[in-house]
Amino acid sequence: MKVAIVGVGSMGGAIMQGLNNLTKYDLIAMNPQNPRVEKLAHEYKFKLVFDPKSLIDLQPDVVILTTPAPVTVAVAEQLQALDPHTIVISAAAGIKRADLQAALVNNPVATMIPNTPVSVNAGTIGLSLDPKFDKPVKDTIVQLLNDLGDVVLVPEEQLDIVGVIGGCGPAFVDVFMDAMSDAAVKHGLNRQTAYRLIASMVKGSGALAYETHQSPATLRDQVASPAGTTIRGLAALEKHGFRYGVIDAVDKASDED
Repeated sequence: MKVAIVGVGSMGGAIMQGLNNLTKYDLIAMNPQNPRVEKLAHEYKFKLVFDPKSLIDLQPDVVILTTPAPVTVAVAEQLQALDPHTIVISAAAGIKRADLQAALVNNPVATMIPNTPVSVNAGTIGLSLDPKFDKPVKDTIVQLLNDLGDVVLVPEEQLDIVGVIGGCGPAFVDVFMDAMSDAAVKHGLNRQTAYRLIASMVKGSGALAYETHQSPATLRDQVASPAGTTIRGLAALEKHGFRYGVIDAVDKASDED
């Protein structure tokens, strides 16, 4: 499958890296001339073009738009000559499928919100599909994105909150891990060991929740023995408003007062 990424910034680069890890895709990128992107193209050996016509001439099967939101519709308008069978997936937050579909009237258009762990094929990808898509189009999109991580299908109006949880969430977890590493170092663990230990703990906790479908509260209670060390630590988190802080962070990231 020939996949083109338009806009190789942080997210475009992360998607490119994740797809490149699999070595089964013919990768193309369109980006303004940029030494960083040119270096990436040399490293990953993908075809780099600088204008819409060159991209269209390469006849990609899927185009992923990872351009800044304010220019995404304008970029889509420049791609109107794409083959009608080319699937377009937009990762631009806040840009509605209807606006993109108006620019790309002949192509199936989907919208998604991925996060940066797609670079190691462990992303969380909120995806909204047009109910009118036929099965081959749906299957192509889902199979491609499954190669980058876990796909969560939601109505388009829920993509914003999915973007906050899935997209901003890694940064919130990073702050948590950083604080835990400071605590570990305070208690005598060296920094690199602390980082590795905490990253493994977060990875395992997420995998357990994902695979068992048990609620976080249920999993918490399995660890928090009566009068034990864990429940004392949880009480300290409650004392310092940890739970409220997380909710407030999501509210602020969602532009809620």
